[in-house]
Amino acid sequence: MNRLSIRRLPVFLLVIFTVGISVCDAQPLGTGPVGRTRHSLFGISFSKKSSTDVKAPKSVNQVKKEQEKKKKHEDADWAKSVKESQKRTVKIQSPEVQARMKQNQKDIKTREKTKKAKNSASTKEAAKKYKK
Repeated sequence: MNRLSIRRLPVFLLVIFTVGISVCDAQPLGTGPVGRTRHSLFGISFSKKSSTDVKAPKSVNQVKKEQEKKKKHEDADWAKSVKESQKRTVKIQSPEVQARMKQNQKDIKTREKTKKAKNSASTKEAAKKYKK
């Protein structure tokens, strides 16, 4: 009997040891009042900190503003040149062709309107967005 219990003792200890480790591993780290005090005492923090915004130097901001201003000016000039080019294109045509071009522009506008209405009917969000 004595030999039988000695043989079972290591197996019993091994089972208890593995169950104890698995239970300890399953508990989350740093939760509850004990975890909070441990973190406050030792300066460990697992919380996500908000990212601090780093401001660019003043000269960089000035250059960016100048670039935006220049781009806006260039876009306006481009739009103006496109309009002038379209007007010139119509102007150099014969009166019959001018009338046909104007009619084509009207047809394009109506097609775009119907396409927009079709899109608004197809989805609820678009219907709310383009409702008029």
